Amino acid sequence: MPVLDSVVIGAGQAGLSTSHHLRRLGIDHVVLDADAAPGGAWQHRWDSLTMGDVHGVADLPDAPAPGAGPEPANVVVPAWFADYERTHALPVLRPVRVDRVSSDGELLVVAAGERRWTTRTLVSATGTWARPFVPHYPGVDRFQGVQLHTRDFPGAEHFRGKRVLVVGGGASAVQFLGELAPVARTTWVTRREPVWVDDFTSEQGVTAVAAVQERVRRGLPPLSVVSVTGLHLRPQEAEAARLGAYARRPMFARVEPDGVRWADGTFEPVEVILWATGFRPAVGHLAGLGLRSAHGGIQLDGTTAVADPRVQLVGYGPSASTIGANRAGRAAAVAVRAHLLFHQRSPGVHRRVE
Repeated sequence: MPVLDSVVIGAGQAGLSTSHHLRRLGIDHVVLDADAAPGGAWQHRWDSLTMGDVHGVADLPDAPAPGAGPEPANVVVPAWFADYERTHALPVLRPVRVDRVSSDGELLVVAAGERRWTTRTLVSATGTWARPFVPHYPGVDRFQGVQLHTRDFPGAEHFRGKRVLVVGGGASAVQFLGELAPVARTTWVTRREPVWVDDFTSEQGVTAVAAVQERVRRGLPPLSVVSVTGLHLRPQEAEAARLGAYARRPMFARVEPDGVRWADGTFEPVEVILWATGFRPAVGHLAGLGLRSAHGGIQLDGTTAVADPRVQLVGYGPSASTIGANRAGRAAAVAVRAHLLFHQRSPGVHRRVE
């Protein structure tokens, strides 16, 4: 079995950026992607999410991002990714769903069913979309209505006239309420009081990313960037605000078959619970490498796993945003080259980074 210099797992924004920089550095690698088509998580977003609704898509290296507009993001971004893969001849193999990564002496073995790849380094770029998070509350298993997570949102029209409980304090919850409030009876609940800001500034963005990065550096589980920046309303959410959709309530005490019971004992009938409760890093395939710190997260030095310098993580923590993913892709490729040069394993990596 040939030994690769690197294997990238995932062909979303972070994985494509990493592959681009690995090619520029002359590093022999493949990209293993679980999806049947290009597009990363974007191809799975709900149809009503337009390019005018998304919170910004950063450029890929040498490829400007599509602009804002009325077109569905789950069509525009995958087409852009597909063109990028073709134009830059990126070595993407799909569909390949990686089950696990194990250590074999100085090498790493990547397994996907019966298939195997042996590599000197690894870049995990699996993001979070594959691991939706739904908290458990008493009675939730007995609810007789519809429960769904952000990743399964079918569009507001599906809930016309329904009583919808939106759970979660992030940007997705705000956006869902903006779509749902004009057509449904909505109630918004969050664990914490939302923090509203007039707008995001570049300084706030830098501060937020630094805060998330510090947690990852210490080996703590990463938080979302929005948990640091706060929330703001866009023009398309003005009607929902006028209707009172953002009058948030604290979490309910328990779920009942046809609604929720509040802490004060009062009951509210509910037909739909929409869990806009975010995602967790999809890193289960790395479990066999023992990367987690005593604090529960994977400790990183830049993008390098402190517990195993052969492994880079991108799309994790501060690089979960598209802007952070691009920067992390370059950093990971440079770190891969440094590791290979240090161990004098690959004669083809002596090109200078542009």
